[in-house]
Amino acid sequence: MAYWLVKSEPYKFSWDDQCKKGDGRWEKRVRNYQARNNLQAMKKGDQAFFYHSNEGKEIVGIVEVTGEAYPDPDDETGKFVTVDVKPVKPLETPVTLKEIKSHPALENMKLVKQVRLSVSPVSEEEWETVCEMGGV
Repeated sequence: MAYWLVKSEPYKFSWDDQCKKGDGRWEKRVRNYQARNNLQAMKKGDQAFFYHSNEGKEIVGIVEVTGEAYPDPDDETGKFVTVDVKPVKPLETPVTLKEIKSHPALENMKLVKQVRLSVSPVSEEEWETVCEMGGV
């Protein structure tokens, strides 16, 4: 299993929205080639942190990839993809970007190094560290 981080602006599609929706297409429209490549690398069963960007700037939950990448139906160019995800559980305590930046084990996390990337890989050590910080 691989680990990921997916970002969403909570005013557009929040963790609560994901929980209400359940299993289905991830709502973020990716139009960045590196993020697209990360989506294409996702496999069924992989897990991802759900991160509120712009407002909150915190990891709030965990989703599971339930289907591998397929063409994004909202992309008229045919160049971009999406995946299906379902909520697994919220973090007991959201982990803020400030906390992530101040933790030595997370200093190389893509969330810190490539702040604008909406889909990024997370190492196993980073995953375990954030889960511990978030109480899961």
